[in-house]
Amino acid sequence: MSVVYALATPASKSAICIFRVTGDGCLDSLEKLFGTSDIPPRVFSVKPFYNSGLLVDTVGVLVFANGRSYTGEDSFEVHAHGGLGVMALISEALDSVGFDEAQPGEFTKRAFINEKIGLNEAEAVLDVIDSTNANDVLLSSRSLSGDFSKKIKSLSKNIDDLRMRVEGEIDFSDEGENFMDQSVVVDLKGLISEFDMFVNSCKSKKSLSVKNKVVFVGPVNSGKSSTFNRLLGYERALISDKPGTTRDIIESEVFYESLSFSLFDTAGLRETDDSIEAKGIDYTKNEITNADVVVGVFDSSTVNLVNEFESIVGDKPFLKALNKIDLDYEDCEVFDCKISAKTGEGFEDFKKKITGCFQNSDEKNATFLVRDRHINLFESASSSLRKALMVIQKKEGLEIAAEELKMARECLDVVVGKKTSDQLLGDIFNNFCIGK
Repeated sequence: MSVVYALATPASKSAICIFRVTGDGCLDSLEKLFGTSDIPPRVFSVKPFYNSGLLVDTVGVLVFANGRSYTGEDSFEVHAHGGLGVMALISEALDSVGFDEAQPGEFTKRAFINEKIGLNEAEAVLDVIDSTNANDVLLSSRSLSGDFSKKIKSLSKNIDDLRMRVEGEIDFSDEGENFMDQSVVVDLKGLISEFDMFVNSCKSKKSLSVKNKVVFVGPVNSGKSSTFNRLLGYERALISDKPGTTRDIIESEVFYESLSFSLFDTAGLRETDDSIEAKGIDYTKNEITNADVVVGVFDSSTVNLVNEFESIVGDKPFLKALNKIDLDYEDCEVFDCKISAKTGEGFEDFKKKITGCFQNSDEKNATFLVRDRHINLFESASSSLRKALMVIQKKEGLEIAAEELKMARECLDVVVGKKTSDQLLGDIFNNFCIGK
């Protein structure tokens, strides 16, 4: 494979930028780039970096020789100052010595091809990068560490043991050898139970792409947009004492206590003759139907409208907040929390109430993060194991039972990448960022 390079940090002004280079033979160019080839491996060295003999920057360089790298090839990294001009000159220098720009995911793909990591560990790299909360990072890291593959290999070994006993019965039953007894049924049932428990401990990655959606509603001038801004920590929505200021849907994302959720500020609901404001109110009602949680913001003058809003929200989770408690207000049992968008009072409790709507005990009990392809393969493997059990219990067609066990094992081989099509590899690694 050719020598490739990539900028592994964002292409924007920053304190440092990092370039990664990999490919057998890449270390032959150290003399041209750094003025010396005498750079000790696996030691962070400070060297001048040259482009066509001209000094570009004084950089940090890490050399990985004899395949002791992430990709399993000779590699090196350049840690330079993060100026756009520096990045351009380093890229030009790497091009000039014959290196190619890497495609998305090429470093991890090479690590997989060179058997430095398994396919599942390769996918877990992307999952860690894509994770938006602490729980998903921990789930992905378990796979990245190899725990997921170890579990799959353990299940595969158990399938092999059972298949060996079934095929032994087929091949040697006429010779008086006894490979099967009731323990095969017991062991297979135990394996199916263990497999089911494992699958139930996995969380689908698809849930990562579905953001928790929080829609703010309320009467006009109740402080809904001010509450929205206070929760974000900056002024995102336009606020005014004039009723009907918010006319369009405004969206922003918030991270709190390892959870991320999208906030939507909407037009205040009221009767109006303004056609543009009326359109915004229609948008609000549509957003309510798509919300995971609806937050109603009221003040002491609009308490009488709570029931009306509850009827509009319907069966959606509805969190009712009384705003403007920095002013005189009458305490009321109907509200879930009491806040002041002006002073911030009550907002810690307010945030906890919102995030509490998204707590999922099943996700807390999850052990691994998996993709749709894993789920489909697990379903096929489970089906084959159950068919094998049914045949063995009927004591007929042991060849069918052996074949079903073989098919179950092959499904698990595909999960960890022992049998993988080029198309699947392309689909997986094309989703990676450049430099990984």
